Amino acid sequence: MSEAKWYVVHTYSGYENKVKVDIEKTIENRNLHDQILEVSVPMLEVAELKNGVEKLADKKMFPGYVLIHMIMNDDTWYVVRNTRGVTGFVGPGSKPVPLGEEEMASLGFGKRETVASFEVGDTIVVTGGAWKDTIGAVKSINEGKKTLTINVEMFGRETPVELSFAEVKRM
Repeated sequence: MSEAKWYVVHTYSGYENKVKVDIEKTIENRNLHDQILEVSVPMLEVAELKNGVEKLADKKMFPGYVLIHMIMNDDTWYVVRNTRGVTGFVGPGSKPVPLGEEEMASLGFGKRETVASFEVGDTIVVTGGAWKDTIGAVKSINEGKKTLTINVEMFGRETPVELSFAEVKRM
């Protein structure tokens, strides 16, 4: 079986979410879970200023487009292409062109999720950056930012330093 890739589908403007829901219903009805893996309308959280009040809102990153992670074959092509609101795949003629891994990574797809294997009080060694080879005890962990804080002695005083999970390892 071939490998699943990301494809871009062009839709009528404003129909992106409807197309996503319709394709997901078709996947359910035709039992295509193993061929069409994910349907996505990439969103970006932006701050809007209305009447002097800042409010967070979700905006579509690519209005008029839906991303689909699927194994391309005649059945999946037919299902997606004949979904109401879809005008076609992005690519020359009727031949869909998959997105590359670099393109998907730049959109935030396919990123590995980093899980903290650290706890407050663990002794760690810094493996990269300005504090390379520094040893310290974990003082706090921020899962959201994927960082932890250690105290480093600098000029005779303890100074907190924030480091990414990728820059440290447990001793």
